[in-house]
Amino acid sequence: MVQLLVKEESKYWINIANSLSTELAATAVERDNQAGLPDVEIQRLRETGLLPLVVPKEYGGIGATWAEALKIVQKLSKADGSIGQLYGNHLNLTALAHVSGTPEQKERYYRETAEKNLFWANAINTRDTRLKITPDGEHFRVSGLKSFGTGVAIADLRVFSALQDGVELPLLFVIPKDRTGVASNQDWDNIGQRRTDSDTFTFHDVLVKKDDILGYPHPPDGAFSTFLGIIAQLTKTYIYLGIAEGALATAKQYTINQTKPWITSGVDSATQDPYILHHYGNLWTELQAAISLADKAAIQVQQAWEKEANLTLEERGEVAISVFAAKAFVTKVGLDITTGIFEVMGTRSTSTKYGFDRYWRDLRTFTLHDPVDYKLRDIGNWVLNAELPLITQYS
Repeated sequence: MVQLLVKEESKYWINIANSLSTELAATAVERDNQAGLPDVEIQRLRETGLLPLVVPKEYGGIGATWAEALKIVQKLSKADGSIGQLYGNHLNLTALAHVSGTPEQKERYYRETAEKNLFWANAINTRDTRLKITPDGEHFRVSGLKSFGTGVAIADLRVFSALQDGVELPLLFVIPKDRTGVASNQDWDNIGQRRTDSDTFTFHDVLVKKDDILGYPHPPDGAFSTFLGIIAQLTKTYIYLGIAEGALATAKQYTINQTKPWITSGVDSATQDPYILHHYGNLWTELQAAISLADKAAIQVQQAWEKEANLTLEERGEVAISVFAAKAFVTKVGLDITTGIFEVMGTRSTSTKYGFDRYWRDLRTFTLHDPVDYKLRDIGNWVLNAELPLITQYS
């Protein structure tokens, strides 16, 4: 009976995500052209009740597993890669204090997220070292610049990383939206993910209270302390998967309703053109394989997450290999699909009014942030040398 209730609840949230995905798809091209702040989209996420999805029930949340949550990321990404990214990042960040905070911070942020229906965003980006943090009595002050502040301008809680002189690792801190001294430079103008509003932020002597600093993972050298980095990798994988799925579904409708068969095909309908049928068969098969590989990794991630402090380094490494393999394959398939759809839709589909190029633009903008060549290298090193990949807290 309990298992049945859990399945029904999971189905309920999937249906909510499907409905929102349909709504977002109807305006996706228009919003992509507008770029700018995704304020309406985030408000809709808030209204649907999806924000506390991975917050455990004991803290007032929905208590979804990572496997369930990532399917919802996929559903939203199918309609709009920008919103899939914003929501996926939010889910990861709501669990940040679970691995990188004190027990008090874990409970505080889980409860606040659920009770106040809060939206999280970040500019952690440890490769950008321009943001500096200095002690100020028992608290801190932060000044400088931080890039890739995805969704930060409208987030209730904002996560940043900054460097302190004499400290090797960056400090992570969480500040509320109303903390003074943080300004968006509104400089996000990239070809894809245009509704993520991933601006650079300027900090002018911003107060960071001591309790805003997330404590180092406990134990700091444990396998679980870096596990959220692996989940972040799989979250990206499901965003890519959703974008690819959306591209193929949209292309299918266009082909059925508008594509003409090739003049020498010998058939009257594009849906009977052997060339087009071959390409759809190939793209669909690749997508099914990518979904299966990602879903297998998601189950492994959830099993490892439930072990928490009991997770071993070897187990973490094995899950990382599974996630890296899924991410590398989904990236390849996604790029194949988002470019290959034009082969089956035809010349007229390149009209800007359709916006079919947004799938490739969204995917390519995202994948360049984290080249899968390095993931394939790690997999190869494991295959040949039995060496598991090193994972950092900030992967």
